[in-house]
Amino acid sequence: MLAETTMKQARQPAKPKRTDVISEAIKEYIAQHQLKPGDRLPQEQELIQALDASKGTVREALKGLEAQGLVQTRTGPGGGAFISEVSDDRAMTLLGNYFFFHSPTIHDIYEARKALWPALVRSLEGVLDTDAFDRLASVMTFYDHPPTSLEEEREQRLKELEFHLVLIDYCPNPLLALMCRFPVRLLMNMTVCQRIYAQPNPELRRQGYDYQRQLLEALRKGDIELGCKIVSEHMQMAQTLMEAREAMLEKTFFKAGNDGAIDSNRDYLALTGYTQAKQLAEQNGDSNSLK
Repeated sequence: MLAETTMKQARQPAKPKRTDVISEAIKEYIAQHQLKPGDRLPQEQELIQALDASKGTVREALKGLEAQGLVQTRTGPGGGAFISEVSDDRAMTLLGNYFFFHSPTIHDIYEARKALWPALVRSLEGVLDTDAFDRLASVMTFYDHPPTSLEEEREQRLKELEFHLVLIDYCPNPLLALMCRFPVRLLMNMTVCQRIYAQPNPELRRQGYDYQRQLLEALRKGDIELGCKIVSEHMQMAQTLMEAREAMLEKTFFKAGNDGAIDSNRDYLALTGYTQAKQLAEQNGDSNSLK
């Protein structure tokens, strides 16, 4: 009987926290009243009365919304809780938290890019104006020449990725833009990618620049199908070179790891032997022999 009751309780959904309920109510209020970034929420005392909640509960709910990037709290005269637009950086951070324990691989990222980038190019048909083309061309000037140092090479690689972020800025589909922006941010920030960018890789820069130059020309001419073909080839090339570099790094670290493992095992055995000897000495009443 007890087991049956326990199983029924386990099947029942957990009761939501009061602060979560209030947070959802405030979000519903924002949507129903069509509030825009910069608009002010009702005063704290009004929220307390309307929601029949304590001051602490309301403040905790607002802090939760602030952590999500939906609300900004200002203090002092004229202060209060104001609607805030979630920035790209904030959205990327929240997505990054989702993948914190399940980080995508370079292979995963480029498989996604190969599927998404032709759609991105198609979405730009008739959208790019003179200012957009000027922005893209300006970014390319950072890597239209061989680097003079490893630091410059790393900066060039980040600028190559920035080229794609500029394209994404003009994508009229917000969902597609978000889906495209996140893989680029991963390539900018992932540790394994940072290690790759710290090594000379002239082929990646040269081919990347050439593909981007061809893409820019196709977009200027309005040849979307050619643009899709170019980005597909570009993504495949980048994937091949990045995965090859990743494999080289893994081989290097594997060798270093093996050497480290041998030393670690020796240290572990020495420590274990010392501990066992100390325990034996203490049992024999000779605790000073190991000091």
